[in-house]
Amino acid sequence: MNKPSTCSFEDFEKADIRIGTIREALPFPEAIKPAYKLVVDFDPALGIRRSSAQLTARYQPEDLVGRQVLAVVNFPAKQIGPFLSECLVLGAVEGKNVYLLQPDSTVTNGSRIR
Repeated sequence: MNKPSTCSFEDFEKADIRIGTIREALPFPEAIKPAYKLVVDFDPALGIRRSSAQLTARYQPEDLVGRQVLAVVNFPAKQIGPFLSECLVLGAVEGKNVYLLQPDSTVTNGSRIR
């Protein structure tokens, strides 16, 4: 088992993690690893962000639409083939499966995780 690297609480606070709702989930056939293109709504202040997510082993696109997720919104955008990913949707990885992290009740989009 890999030992986690050490970071300070101040390091953790630098990550801006917010609640958003997936509005669209589309196949991403151009991706090297199977993935979806997601459109995530974070509220009027943060707006709509796009993300590429390797969720195809566990989720169908229609199962993702309307689901609230946690995402890091202050990482630099990352070009993934022809797609610009603007946030990092968070999930637990177990083998080839990614299990999305989400609140246990509906939360206002844009709410910050602390």
